[in-house]
Amino acid sequence: MLAAGVEASPAWLSLKQAATELQGLQQQDGSVPDEKARAGELVETITASIAELAPLFPHDAAYLAASIADFTRWQSEGLGVPDFYDSLVAFHPEQHRVDGLRHVVVFPMYTQNGSRDRHVEALIAEVIWPEFVAALQAGDYSNKLFVSLRLIDFTSGYDTNSAVLFPETVAMREIPQFTWGAIFQDREAARYRRVVAAASEITRLDLPADAARLLDDQKLAESTFVMWDIIHDRTHMRGDLPFDPFMIKQRMPYFLYSLEEMRCDMTAFRESVAIQHRLEARDDLNEVEAQILDHARLVQYAVIFDRIFRFPLTGSRVRNYDGLGGQLLFAWLHQKGVLHWTDTSLSFDWADVPAAVVALGDAIDELYWRSIDRPKTAHWLAAYELVRSVLEPHPASVWARGLSDEVLAGPPRGMTDAVLDDEFPLSMFYEALEKKMREVIASTSGITGGD
Repeated sequence: MLAAGVEASPAWLSLKQAATELQGLQQQDGSVPDEKARAGELVETITASIAELAPLFPHDAAYLAASIADFTRWQSEGLGVPDFYDSLVAFHPEQHRVDGLRHVVVFPMYTQNGSRDRHVEALIAEVIWPEFVAALQAGDYSNKLFVSLRLIDFTSGYDTNSAVLFPETVAMREIPQFTWGAIFQDREAARYRRVVAAASEITRLDLPADAARLLDDQKLAESTFVMWDIIHDRTHMRGDLPFDPFMIKQRMPYFLYSLEEMRCDMTAFRESVAIQHRLEARDDLNEVEAQILDHARLVQYAVIFDRIFRFPLTGSRVRNYDGLGGQLLFAWLHQKGVLHWTDTSLSFDWADVPAAVVALGDAIDELYWRSIDRPKTAHWLAAYELVRSVLEPHPASVWARGLSDEVLAGPPRGMTDAVLDDEFPLSMFYEALEKKMREVIASTSGITGGD
């Protein structure tokens, strides 16, 4: 494999060390106010290392050349706020979705769910693109922007919970049309396996055999997350959408983001159920179709257990929209009578679970469809009522008591400001579970598939 073992090469280690030291000289916006001479030496080390590594990455030749040019220009202009627009628009990992293919990536950027400092980060990543995923992409689930990656080595910005590589996080002078977005499925799979293993033991959950397979096999879990994410990601751009599907530059109550993420997850679940039923009705499956069927079953368990065990307990309680989505799914399934917490044991009526999960997706879809004809603030109120119908708001919530006419008649920001940081607190079930899961959740920061 091209670039195999590159993470141990002197060129990469030199690049990584230089980038790490340079981070300590950068301000939050990426500029270097002091020690410019030393910073210049580090930049020269980075460019020399990239040039040495470039022959191992011929598919990224244009990007790596542009990266050297951007670093050189940044240095010559005095190391102010960096602008890596040229190298960003030259990087096209979505054009090389070949299983096992590697990329070396170097940008001044912030990492989502990690540091908000726009510092130089460097990483080596490997494409995860099994044959059955290529078949999904070539068929009904085309998603030309989606890139699935495995983390090989990285600087400190990725020694965090961050599991994405998004172009919009890069320092640049203008915003281009984004052509790709990458997710590190090895990190997602590794977190899932560690958290769900611990949570199922604590809650005395008897995992179904297929769900247990995910905990025993990192590669199987990775490919399952690829299938989940390729459907999830494409859903952001599809459906009856009353707003910009990516909600870029919109300031809204955080529960709106929860519902959008859940809409995409519920769609991935629904589509996996449909794929399962369609393929199970046939007795002439080829090898790739058999893999799709197997993963369609596994995606359903992954969505449920990642959402109800990891998401509600990860991160702070400050506008944690992913956490809220997990709380919503747990409570919905409990109230639909297919999830039971009885005698300090968790159990599911698995035959009835798919219909209940699909029903939550249908409720969100109905909200979206109706909101195409609603004003923004009316949509927000309707969305709140959907969440409130399942989860109990904080007793001090002014949204729950009813917003004043002054707020309702004013600009939307007044409604957003009125939302509590923890508008829907954890239930007593989750409060108790969090105490037992706290160390496990913390241990997943920076995890990779090799851990």
